Amino acid sequence: MIPPRGQSARPVTPIGIAAHSLGALVEELSGNKIPAEAWERLHAVHRMIAGLDPYLEAMTTPASPDLQRLANQTASENWEQRSAAAAVHLEQEMVSGHIEGQFLRMMVKATCARSVLEIGMFTGYSALAMAEALPDQGQLIACELDPGVADLARSMFQSSSAGSKIEVRVGPASETLEELEALGASFDLVFIDADKTGYAGYLEQLLSGGLLSEGALILVDNTLLQGEPWANRNPSPPGAAIAAFNEMVVADARLEQVLLPLRDGVTLIRRVTNE
Repeated sequence: MIPPRGQSARPVTPIGIAAHSLGALVEELSGNKIPAEAWERLHAVHRMIAGLDPYLEAMTTPASPDLQRLANQTASENWEQRSAAAAVHLEQEMVSGHIEGQFLRMMVKATCARSVLEIGMFTGYSALAMAEALPDQGQLIACELDPGVADLARSMFQSSSAGSKIEVRVGPASETLEELEALGASFDLVFIDADKTGYAGYLEQLLSGGLLSEGALILVDNTLLQGEPWANRNPSPPGAAIAAFNEMVVADARLEQVLLPLRDGVTLIRRVTNE
C-alpha cells in the first residue's frame, strides 16, 4: 500500500531492504568506469528486486474503502509523538498493509473460520481485513497492549462496515489469553503479530490450552524479520528471538509449518493430524 503524499515508510522487509540497498549502490557507482555488461547486469537485478513489491500490489485485489481509510489514517499519525507516550515502540511500518491484509482475508475465507484471535493489533488493519471475511455472526478478538493505539483502532472500526465483528482487549496478551481460556473460548484461526520475544510463549499457551478449535490454523508474522535470522551476524534481540522461534517450531513434533516469503515473512502452523 502506498502511503499518502508527503509520507514515506522505511524499508522493513528483506525485499524492501535489498531494493533500497541496490538502488543506493547503483547511485553510488554511477559515473564510475564499470564494464557495460556488468553495469547492465546490476541494473537488471535492481529492476527485478525493486519492481517486485509494486507488481505484487498491482496484481492483488484492491483493499476495501474502509481498509484504505484506515491505512491513510495510520500513515498520517505522528508516531514519534505517540511512541514517546506509549507503553511500547510504535511506528507507521508496523501496519500489515494491502498484500498481507488480502492474504489474511483469503485465509479466513479458505478455512471457513468463524472465530479469529489476533495477538498484537496496532491500528487494526489486519483485524479489519480478517473481519471483512468473517460471516455475519463471526467474531474477531484483538489483543493490544497500548490503550492509545487501541482507542485509535476502535474509532476507525466504528465507521467501517465490518468493525462490529471486532472486540478489542487491552493489556498484556498472555493475560488476555488466560482470561479467554477461562471463559472457554476457542478459535479457528489465530494471527500472531506482537512482541517478537513473546512469540514462543504465545504459541505454547495456544497449544497447551484449549484456545484452538480442531484443525485451527495459526499464522505468525515477521518470521523473516528483515533478514536478521540468516543474514545478520549480530541480530537485534527481536531478530535473535525470531531465529530461535523458527528453530523451535521446526523442532516441535506436534506441528507442521511452512514459512512464506510474504512481506516480512508469515509462517503457517497447524497441529499434526492423522489424516
